[in-house]
Amino acid sequence: MENKVCFIWCLCLCLFTYMTSFPAVGMIEEVDAVKRQHGKHKHGDVKLFVFGDSYVDTGNWPTSMSSSWKEPYGLTYPGSPSGRFSDGLVLTDFIASFLGIKSPLPYNKKGSSVIRDGVNFAYGGTGVFNTFVNQPNMTTQINYFQQLLQGEEQVYNKENMSYSIALVSVAGNDYATFLTKNGNNMEDLGNVTNSIMSQLELNLRRLHGLGVQKIGITEMEPIGCLPKMTFASSYKNCSESANSLSRFHNQMLHQTIEKLNNQTGTPVFFILDVYSAFMSALDIQQNHPGNSNFENPLKPCCMATSSEYSCGDKRGITKKYVLCKNPELSFFWDVIHPSQQGWFAVFSALKPSLSPLM
Repeated sequence: MENKVCFIWCLCLCLFTYMTSFPAVGMIEEVDAVKRQHGKHKHGDVKLFVFGDSYVDTGNWPTSMSSSWKEPYGLTYPGSPSGRFSDGLVLTDFIASFLGIKSPLPYNKKGSSVIRDGVNFAYGGTGVFNTFVNQPNMTTQINYFQQLLQGEEQVYNKENMSYSIALVSVAGNDYATFLTKNGNNMEDLGNVTNSIMSQLELNLRRLHGLGVQKIGITEMEPIGCLPKMTFASSYKNCSESANSLSRFHNQMLHQTIEKLNNQTGTPVFFILDVYSAFMSALDIQQNHPGNSNFENPLKPCCMATSSEYSCGDKRGITKKYVLCKNPELSFFWDVIHPSQQGWFAVFSALKPSLSPLM
């Protein structure tokens, strides 16, 4: 029962989520040096469109409503809060760099100009369906995208969509919402997964129908290794029961993507194996971290001083959180989100499998 309650709290926290000098720019330049040739394609400039949650959001939340706009978020890059749920760069930034383009502007910051590198529509805390945060779910995010294609603005046309890529990271918050609304009853999680997959399939079909040429969908991370879960073991062990939900979701995701590719007759949809990338970066062996490059892989850098607070909270001028001395030695930034260095480790594990996006 204790593990079950901890698991529920871990998932629910995703809904309300919230370096020491680290060579952030150097990281991006390192990837660019290898992949810069991909910024141009025979059909035109690469464009990246991003949909989903806090793992890919680069600043869509209103500045007054999210802890991602509070210190110490953004400490490593760009040096102040940027709306990212980390101390610096997140997965979107590294994928964009791999493609040889700048990270797409958040939708709320796009203005009225033509956006060369794409747009980021992701909002932290959101899901395939509505969650407890009052921000646009994936369907609404795609509506925004469609308006840029077919509305009065017509920012993009068929020609400059000919080499377009979508990055999708979604679903964890849908599970949290269901469990909260249903009194932590986990018996119907199979049906929930089926519902998520059905709607996700519709959303992915719609993106392709709107002209997106290639679509990468992230697996669910090993949620049993998030610090909110590992706290109970003094950040020593991952929860196998929680990780089993991630694996089940990912198994169903693979089946859905295989079905979609069979029906399109060409490999349009690709899975980014985030689960394995996390496990590799953390060097998890039998639910224990091994010899990774991180001091304590399952412990966050930014920690609240008590359970009623979270990273970034203050009471008056008093900080209700503490920071580690070296963020670059922490895989996790807070109890849910990787640090910039953590995301770089995940990206490095993913990089050999990213060629289908090109």
